[in-house]
Amino acid sequence: MTQENKKPVSTIDIVNRRLPKRYRAERRFRLYGMIAITASLGFLSLLFISIIGKGYTAFQQTFIQLNVFMDPSMLDQTALANADYNRLVKRSLEQLFPEVETRQDKRKLYRLVSSGAAFQIRSSILKDTGLIGTTRTLWVPADDNVDMVVKGHFRSANGKDHGGPLSEKELEWISRLQSEGRLEKRFNRTFFTGGDSREPELAGIWGAVVGSFLTLIVTLILSFPIGAAAAVYLEEFAPKNQWTDLIEVNINNLAAVPSIVFGLLGLAVFLNFFGLPRSAPIVGGLVLTLMTLPTIIIVGRAALQAVPPSIREAALGVGASGMQTVMHHVLPLALPGMLTGTIIGMARALGETAPLLMIGMVAFIVDIPGSITDPATVLPVQIFLWADSPERAFIEKTSAATMVLLAFLIVMNSAAVILRRRFERRW
Repeated sequence: MTQENKKPVSTIDIVNRRLPKRYRAERRFRLYGMIAITASLGFLSLLFISIIGKGYTAFQQTFIQLNVFMDPSMLDQTALANADYNRLVKRSLEQLFPEVETRQDKRKLYRLVSSGAAFQIRSSILKDTGLIGTTRTLWVPADDNVDMVVKGHFRSANGKDHGGPLSEKELEWISRLQSEGRLEKRFNRTFFTGGDSREPELAGIWGAVVGSFLTLIVTLILSFPIGAAAAVYLEEFAPKNQWTDLIEVNINNLAAVPSIVFGLLGLAVFLNFFGLPRSAPIVGGLVLTLMTLPTIIIVGRAALQAVPPSIREAALGVGASGMQTVMHHVLPLALPGMLTGTIIGMARALGETAPLLMIGMVAFIVDIPGSITDPATVLPVQIFLWADSPERAFIEKTSAATMVLLAFLIVMNSAAVILRRRFERRW
């Protein structure tokens, strides 16, 4: 009787019985995904907040107003380039603080102003010799320690401001300058227009930006044509045999090789064997070309594979040759994808440091490079150098340069996205 009443279990009953468990698993999976994304955004936000919080103050610089008398007795018209401009600055400070008499105090007083003040006066005199014999009111850069005090970067663990390496007397002089309106913060143009310097208040990123630009130009000129040609040959013309398979496997493996290996290769081949100039953008560009080529080839092949076979068949059907089919129909359609991959490869190259350290682009270079053979450094290496400097002022410079580098990377990746959306074709 019991067996007669027992109904057979249908498939739909089994499915319905398992549905709540499956729905719970799906909800857990979505929850894990949301937690992962939230955690990622949280860490990314912390990174940006930390960088911006430490670096935004570098876009301002403290300046001190001085009344500088261009003493004709010290400015010989025949040797203006070698005149003692530091002495003019010291005299101006002594006039502002006549009560400072001892040698030790005077030495502290002179340290309030950056050594760049003398160069600023020298440049003004060389530009206009009519200034000799007059008294000029100039805003000259303050020393980096004064700058840090004014910005409140010397802070103890309990949150109280202190003078850092400056003495109480120096802090009193700074307060007096502030009360007299002779000390103020201004936009730091030197950060964007100057080269590297041992003095933090005179250090800028322009030399590194130009070095990065020249290096990327060399990389782009070499890597895009070679990478595109290799992708077209491997995808459209290469015979399918074991040699082609071996080349493809090696290209894919090269894309995962640590970048420092390419730096060692560049050191051995371009510097030691070919004798190319050390620390030059042309060598940096060659090394980064080796590094980005696998990426461009892989992305280029994927873009060529995305072109429907019907395009090739139609072109061949109306009598086009294999070369005409590729050059006139397949390559133009795949070009947007290839350009997108190239921009992403360039963005990766822009942020690389390790391979460039191996070829000497870590050197301290003050001058702005004028060509691809001049000694230069690049922005990531400049950040690395400043991060290794002990002065407190270089911390904000490091963060500010990182902000500039991130801005470049965001612009390049945005350009890749815009290109893809503008020229993308859906089949």
